[in-house]
Amino acid sequence: MAPTLSQLKHNFEVMANPEQAVILQRFFKTGPGQYGEGDVFLGIKVPPQRTLAKQYGDLPLDDVASLLQSKIHEHRLTALLILIQKYEKADAGSRKKIFDLYLKYRKWINNWDLVDLSAPNIVGDYLLDKDREILYTLAQSKSLWDKRIAILATFEFIKHGHAEDTFAVAEILLNDDHDLIHKAVGWMLREVGKRIDQATEESFLQKHYRRMPRTMLRYAIERFSPALKKKYMAR
Repeated sequence: MAPTLSQLKHNFEVMANPEQAVILQRFFKTGPGQYGEGDVFLGIKVPPQRTLAKQYGDLPLDDVASLLQSKIHEHRLTALLILIQKYEKADAGSRKKIFDLYLKYRKWINNWDLVDLSAPNIVGDYLLDKDREILYTLAQSKSLWDKRIAILATFEFIKHGHAEDTFAVAEILLNDDHDLIHKAVGWMLREVGKRIDQATEESFLQKHYRRMPRTMLRYAIERFSPALKKKYMAR
């Protein structure tokens, strides 16, 4: 008998750890006015969720979409893990359905771990050989998570040796006021230096480092020599 959504939810209930949930809710800033305000955790770590995702990888796409709209963080994360698995095995038409579903329900992809594990694998991979205008729309959104999806999606391009969209999205986000965007942009710039070459990264930094938020810059130059770090941080 094929596994069902109700069975999966029962597994979550059995695995719940209230003490761990308290720790995770604090870690993911779920308090009033914080970026994860109102997010609900069961207290299940990621490795067991990966195991569940493999066990329930054949759930119908409609059930996965339903799980993605849950108020419970672990439900949403596992839904994304299942979506990634489905995407990797899918043909071109099915990949488009998964990409479209991801964008349609992205308001529930609303914490940094959810974005980071999924945006490169689904959005970035789908757009590798397609028009990328959607990334620029997301980068100019008022939503913190739309903006993080936009920059994290370019990680897949970096892995294929292309930094142009990373730089273009980063330029849009240079003046963003949120620390999670500063960290994400700096991280992607660092990956350009690591996976393509440092000279390519520095071509962007030379134009913009003087006005970059310090957190963004620190992340971007993390792999530089101490002397070069000092030069950039001195501005």
